[in-house]
Amino acid sequence: MSVESLGLYDAVVDAAALERTVARFREREIVLPTFAQLADPTTMPAKVTDVLASVGADDADPRNLWRVNWYNDSTREGRSEIPEFIEIPGELTGVDARIVLALGNRFPMIRAHKVLAAYSCLAPRVVAGAFDPTAHRAIWPSTGNYARGGVAISEIMGCRGVAVLPEGMSRERFEWLEDWISDPSDVIRTYGTESNVKEIYDACNELAKDPTNVILNQFAEFSNHLGHYWVTGRALEHVFETVGNGARLAAFVSASGSAGTLGAGDYLKDRYGCRIAAVEALECPTMLYNGYGEHNIQGIGDKHIPLIHNVSNTDDAIAISDEATDTLMLLFNTPVGREHLLGAGIAPEVVDGLRNMGYSSICNMLAAIKMAKYHRMGSDDVIVTVATDGAEMYGSEVGPIIDRDHGGSFDGRAAAAAHARFLEGVDTDQLLELGELGRRRIFNLGYYTWVEQQGIDFELFEARRDRSWWDALRPYTARWDEMIIEFNERTGVTL
Repeated sequence: MSVESLGLYDAVVDAAALERTVARFREREIVLPTFAQLADPTTMPAKVTDVLASVGADDADPRNLWRVNWYNDSTREGRSEIPEFIEIPGELTGVDARIVLALGNRFPMIRAHKVLAAYSCLAPRVVAGAFDPTAHRAIWPSTGNYARGGVAISEIMGCRGVAVLPEGMSRERFEWLEDWISDPSDVIRTYGTESNVKEIYDACNELAKDPTNVILNQFAEFSNHLGHYWVTGRALEHVFETVGNGARLAAFVSASGSAGTLGAGDYLKDRYGCRIAAVEALECPTMLYNGYGEHNIQGIGDKHIPLIHNVSNTDDAIAISDEATDTLMLLFNTPVGREHLLGAGIAPEVVDGLRNMGYSSICNMLAAIKMAKYHRMGSDDVIVTVATDGAEMYGSEVGPIIDRDHGGSFDGRAAAAAHARFLEGVDTDQLLELGELGRRRIFNLGYYTWVEQQGIDFELFEARRDRSWWDALRPYTARWDEMIIEFNERTGVTL
């Protein structure tokens, strides 16, 4: 498998395809933002604000590409001076360390930051002539949000997008896809749930036999890593510099998923020397125990180590139970749960802010609490993480969880028990501080997926052990920005 097939382009590879793409974008009046502009929207043309005034955040409109950043406000149509975030107070976490989550549900179209990953994977291919919207279909393998982001980006870039995701994902994901996709065959439901990533790969390998299908595998596309390194990393840096007040950036925490968001941790570690924790579901503890299983922390894919996970730069592996995330979803998003929190002295604005957290967001919060306790972090320490999406993506899950786990009634006693067990009772179990042997073991797990099953070159697989290999990736984003600027000039389209 070539480096280019992993999303790493630094020149035009098909001039004829590029010409057709230029014509399509000129026809659709599409202007691509650069990664530098997404990282710092103050560098966007001044007219962007006026242009977006008539565009809804959920519209299938190419101008929404300019909202694919962390600086949208709570309406998702205006711009915030700093990325919006919530800070979870010690009264709720039980630790002195400050835990801050940037809000992914401010992103356009899908209310999740995975739309940034989708843009990061497709845009470099478009400007390199490696993806022809007049001939190719974009295939988006995912456990949900990335596939939705890919479909949205495909639609507004004038091409056909195909979502490949497990059949057991939340109803809201499929309802969204039904609204955006006109051909039902462009939604491919594979077996299982979060933990069945191999089945997604198998479906994509079949699709790849058709040369008109381009697989944009977020788990192996290094543009996913780089997009988050520069765009998410800088946004989180801005959040930290805003709230830090002389404190130390102690750690970045993120559930692994495709490992794209962990790229932001690399950015923060390069600048602040913070720890990086990768998080997984306890029911499928691949990093922690070489384990397997099924779980419901939607947004995480397990039973493998993503190719774009910079394992050698990871300091801690943490597992969180989906029993905890399921139950806290009820505590945060039912009237009786919110009433309990208010009665426990949690400020109303904090209780309201908890609705910005979906399953993987709650998982990130719990992992941050666990990390603060294990490493004895104090009031001068800040842990930064992301709320990938909000509770609005999981409303259909609440009733079934109440029926399954609480006999059909989640009452005040159940809310108090949830608070005591899953917040006040967070311990330091299921956290592994990684040394050289631990990192080597986790890295080696990737061999079976990527070399044996997916055909990645062994030399490329091994090269990822060294920091210098990852450092050599960083200039690609600047090169893509040059290519984006050249591409926009060729289309002649202006905002």
